[in-house]
Amino acid sequence: MFFRILRWIGLTLLAGITLLVASSCTMLGLNYASLDTGNKPAAVPALDIDRLMTTEGRAEAMKLLEDTLYGPWPQGLPVSVGDWRIINPDYLDGRGTLEEIDITIGRGDGARTFQLVAAFPAVALANPLVLSQTFSSNCATFPGEAVMSEDGDPCTARDFGPIASFIVTQLFGEYIAEAPVGMYFDSGFVYASFHAGDFIPDSTQLAPNAMAELGADVNPTSTLMAWAYAFSAAMDVLEDDPRVATNHTSVMGHSRHGKAALLATIWDPRIEAVIAHQTGFAGASLSRSPTGERLERMAETYPHWLAPDAQKYGDDPSLLPFDQHLVLALIAPRRLFLGNARRDVWSDPNSSYRAAQAASAMWEAYGRPGLNDNGMRSFDPTDGIVWWMRAGGHSVVDNDIPAFIAFLQARPMPEDLSSAIELPMADGSR
Repeated sequence: MFFRILRWIGLTLLAGITLLVASSCTMLGLNYASLDTGNKPAAVPALDIDRLMTTEGRAEAMKLLEDTLYGPWPQGLPVSVGDWRIINPDYLDGRGTLEEIDITIGRGDGARTFQLVAAFPAVALANPLVLSQTFSSNCATFPGEAVMSEDGDPCTARDFGPIASFIVTQLFGEYIAEAPVGMYFDSGFVYASFHAGDFIPDSTQLAPNAMAELGADVNPTSTLMAWAYAFSAAMDVLEDDPRVATNHTSVMGHSRHGKAALLATIWDPRIEAVIAHQTGFAGASLSRSPTGERLERMAETYPHWLAPDAQKYGDDPSLLPFDQHLVLALIAPRRLFLGNARRDVWSDPNSSYRAAQAASAMWEAYGRPGLNDNGMRSFDPTDGIVWWMRAGGHSVVDNDIPAFIAFLQARPMPEDLSSAIELPMADGSR
């Protein structure tokens, strides 16, 4: 009886700690985001669309992002890969294969290795790609499969215990960890993902040293930029695989990993579309917005996400020479999905919508549809900027996935526009 009481005390403490952590990024979903944008200021400063459409103007804008919030894109940071290992040749009852490959970024003793896991449909075609970055280890993303765990052995169980798993999924949705691979297979997609924390830990104490020791001439100084580079390293692997349609590639992330997905799409022209789900501040939400989490709190709570000097912009966002509508604009003319939830006030959907309104002109300048500006309740998966607003909080839930897939299937970018994108790089290579 005594041990049973201790067990329930421990479980109660675990639930309390989980709720406390959740509250720091969700505000527990106790409020509703405003749907009225007409009574709030438009995004400033105004975008110089003509300048942004030039190679020089784009380079200037990307340098602004590096010099203020995100630190340098680690140009030339070495990437090496192993060989694919077949984890399950009859994955999902023979619908495809589940495979794994090691990716190493950096050189010398500071180089870091993580595992990319990919589910390939059995159909012998080059299939469109969804590449995701996950919060949990591959054990939780692919439960019951012998992918490599964080200790270097095949997984034998989820990383969360059954109680913690129940709490996490109740707070953050059933797909915050486990990937709905069957739904992507139904639509003909390759699904691949990796645990971002296996590359650079999501830790204020551990991340700075891990980035500093990567061994390149230029190392990332923010985990958001490092995780973005990991997206690009994974693309190196997948673009050479004949099972992947290289003209139909997308990246996806939720919350902090959605921020990284936005940055990866700016710096890597191979990415055709991006799903940035509930990205909040330093993602799609305006830094100058006074509601929600706000940049100041995010920079204080998660300083390793941003460049070391970014706190001064959190303290006074008016010092920023741009706002997040510039981040969105630099993705054009590729397709952008902005996911939101009505109770996710921490991520400030209202200012994200106003950022999308301001960035829409960039898509229109390319002759592409931008945001379907029919209000925050509208959803049109064929738009250039697709806005998704559902009920609920900061999570990935079952009705998000069909919206993601509808966006991905709606309209790939025309090849003539894809080939016209020129992202300035220091030496012409990643």
